[in-house]
Amino acid sequence: MDRRSFLKNSALGGSAAAATTLAAPAYAAGHRTLTLVTTWGRGLAGVHDAAQRAADTITAMSDGTLTIDLKAAGELVGAFEVFDAVTSGQADMYHGADYYFVGQHPGYAFFTSVPFGMSPQELMNWYYHGGGHDLHSELGEIFGLKSFLAGNTGPQAGGWFANEITGPEDFQGLKFRMPGLGGQALGNMGASVQNLPGAEVYQALASGAIDGTEWIGPWADEKAGFQEITKFYYTAGMHEPGAGLSLATNLDVFNELSPAHQKIIEIASGEAHQWNLAQFMNNNGAALERLQAGGVKVLEFPDSVWDAMGTAAMETMDQYNGDELYDKIRASYNASMAESSSWISKSEGAYRAQRDRVMGG
Repeated sequence: MDRRSFLKNSALGGSAAAATTLAAPAYAAGHRTLTLVTTWGRGLAGVHDAAQRAADTITAMSDGTLTIDLKAAGELVGAFEVFDAVTSGQADMYHGADYYFVGQHPGYAFFTSVPFGMSPQELMNWYYHGGGHDLHSELGEIFGLKSFLAGNTGPQAGGWFANEITGPEDFQGLKFRMPGLGGQALGNMGASVQNLPGAEVYQALASGAIDGTEWIGPWADEKAGFQEITKFYYTAGMHEPGAGLSLATNLDVFNELSPAHQKIIEIASGEAHQWNLAQFMNNNGAALERLQAGGVKVLEFPDSVWDAMGTAAMETMDQYNGDELYDKIRASYNASMAESSSWISKSEGAYRAQRDRVMGG
């Protein structure tokens, strides 16, 4: 247990908390600038846009009394160093994909995506109305963070491969870039999984350091230029069916802000989440058409691969069982997903199937 949790649960911590409630909170007055570090290289399509959108919205909504100074990956700290930078106080906020930080706690995976997990709509249902945000906050308290969803890539593609995938055996020894628990699942299938920041993926693929990669989807992948290297593209994957992005603020910094500024961060994060999801989904269709016109071969994994991925995913998820908070988050996530999926499949799912049948869409 960390120092913050210990104090919170000790008699001393309880006395301190009680004393705090007797005094008026001390909020920072006047203008304040917060440093925001990101896991994204500056200009990376969609993901950097989400960070910039949240930063600009916070500044605009506060009439400039709360300014966000955005530092892209490498400008202050490295892409995978943002978590420690914010928890240590080196920076005030980070924007990133929380599954990069499963090493700090595996529960963080659920707030980006887990293999065979939630669609974007299901994630929003859980996060905003099924207790997901409360669990995000509970997890964040361990590390001194206050987090909100602040972006969503939509369903991510299965990725780019040097050769066609005909069965599970093709993953044996395959050097493949995939973060999070999805990457761990591919490792269970025999792949040599690499966890690279987005800005480093193109060069790794071009040099042969990796045999394949997932990134996001047609629009962001086209912008990254992967079609210049390989032409085999799988458009559906198990790893990130609706990947959420997060804006996390150092908890002490967050608590120093006025209630108005705190609410602005929350609302700006939620707006960035919706705006970013629409950005990806609006651009992906046309981008896929351009990729195909340029010679990219669009494929789907065979059922044997999906089945092997399912087995590997369950093994990956189960290995963390026994951690109390992980189990709590997973149970909440699965219960919400089952409830949402039941209705969505009977309403939107049935409608879309009939629409496409009747209208030829």
